[in-house]
Amino acid sequence: MGQGRCDVRRGDRKINVKQKRLERPKRPGSKETDMNQATLVSSVVEEVLRQLGPTAIGSGSGRNSGGSGGGNGLFDNVDQAVDVATHTHRELLSAGLDVRDGICKLLKKISGDNAQSWGRIELEETKLGRLDHKIAKLELLAGVPGVEFLRAHGTRAHSGDEGVGFDEAASWGVIGVITPVTHSIPTMTANAINMIAAGNTMIVNAHPSGANCLAMAAATYNQAIREKYGIGPLICVINPPTLESAEQIFSHKRIPLLVATGGPAVARAALKQTKRAIVAGPGNPPVVVDETADLDRAAASIIAGASFDNNLLCIGEKEVFVVASVYDGLVAAMKRHGGVQLNGSQIDSLTKAAFKYDKDHYAVQKALVGADCHVLADAAGTSCSRDTPLLFGETDETNPFVPEEQMMPFVPLVRVPNFDAALDLAIKHEHGFGHTAIIHSNNLANITEMGRAVNTTIFVVNGACTAGLGVGGEGYPSYSIATPTGEGITNPLTFTRFRRMGVSGSLRMI
Repeated sequence: MGQGRCDVRRGDRKINVKQKRLERPKRPGSKETDMNQATLVSSVVEEVLRQLGPTAIGSGSGRNSGGSGGGNGLFDNVDQAVDVATHTHRELLSAGLDVRDGICKLLKKISGDNAQSWGRIELEETKLGRLDHKIAKLELLAGVPGVEFLRAHGTRAHSGDEGVGFDEAASWGVIGVITPVTHSIPTMTANAINMIAAGNTMIVNAHPSGANCLAMAAATYNQAIREKYGIGPLICVINPPTLESAEQIFSHKRIPLLVATGGPAVARAALKQTKRAIVAGPGNPPVVVDETADLDRAAASIIAGASFDNNLLCIGEKEVFVVASVYDGLVAAMKRHGGVQLNGSQIDSLTKAAFKYDKDHYAVQKALVGADCHVLADAAGTSCSRDTPLLFGETDETNPFVPEEQMMPFVPLVRVPNFDAALDLAIKHEHGFGHTAIIHSNNLANITEMGRAVNTTIFVVNGACTAGLGVGGEGYPSYSIATPTGEGITNPLTFTRFRRMGVSGSLRMI
């Protein structure tokens, strides 16, 4: 395959890691293939950490010797990580808003500079999604709000006969963070920008299947922050992460706030804790296409959204309810825009490969999660080109692709008699997650009715799901969308506490 270089920046200095050229990873098939890929990822990460300096790995009971000025934030001990994060939290607050603003901008620059190489490394480790979209997710971090959002929305003053009062957005301190395998580096980075802007430090327990690339990115960020601002690790990562370390973070007395991004099990675990938790839980976004829709626009949008990173996004279009009178027109439009239609028997074969019935529910088979279309087509007993963006086909609502958050580039189309039937099924299969819903319609009454009825955090009209996060629409992006706990699309204010300072009878100038 030849030799190449993976360039990773530490601040303004580029680190060159000699490695085999990273191609689209093969799906798990043989132990030898999996071991070779794991060895490659591990060697790349270890070389990056080695070049970052000896304190990146450390020794003894903790991987980081800690202290305000040393180490790159990798720990194998939760208590030690909390000690360091508590100290650096005080340093961060003392440094002031301008330094926090500079740190947020530095994180955005580093992630953008390394988008190509880090995207490849994350794909190699997780084996989920598409390289071009792994890179795009890192580049999109430039739009995540930082200190400027806090300055615009974080303070309010009151003045009256009794004096003055100031309402401020104060930091929580040390935040315990759980990140998913689907967007390992992007979720950690977006959270870091928001949380550091708000004056917090972090203890991160990553999903084990994406832990190496996250540790590498965090070490790079911490090293750059220390070199430019003299502040110790703000992003403290438990490495390696375990269920035990997650439980320790959940219950730790000096971690007042939890932020968990992931599936139903992660959400339930966080919500069981007695402390405050911000939970970005699961979604199963429905799409409604009514008889007034612009079918070409609807088809292009569904394909763009559902194919993004092979449908790993929690906001991604997962099932489509189409009014019968425009069903054939939508199918034709989706073919024009590059989608490949599966017939009934092919869908049956794919369904059997994608799901296993376990007791009273269907379980998604991990081997196909985030897989490319040609891999799914092979499981369906057919074939398609490697650049096919999305597979689709007609099912009824009982097919598990409809009710399950399947995270594969196949979208089921369900034919319904009218808008009312489509809306009823959309509400049913959104499951009350309150996450995301999409409609394609030029009927204002239908749009209004669906928006009120689904009551989701993100509601997109006549666009791809990504419009809800500012890509093809307005607004800012985030990789943690807190639906179970109601905070919605997270930003710096999400990670602050309300605080009021009142000065009685003084400072009133009028």
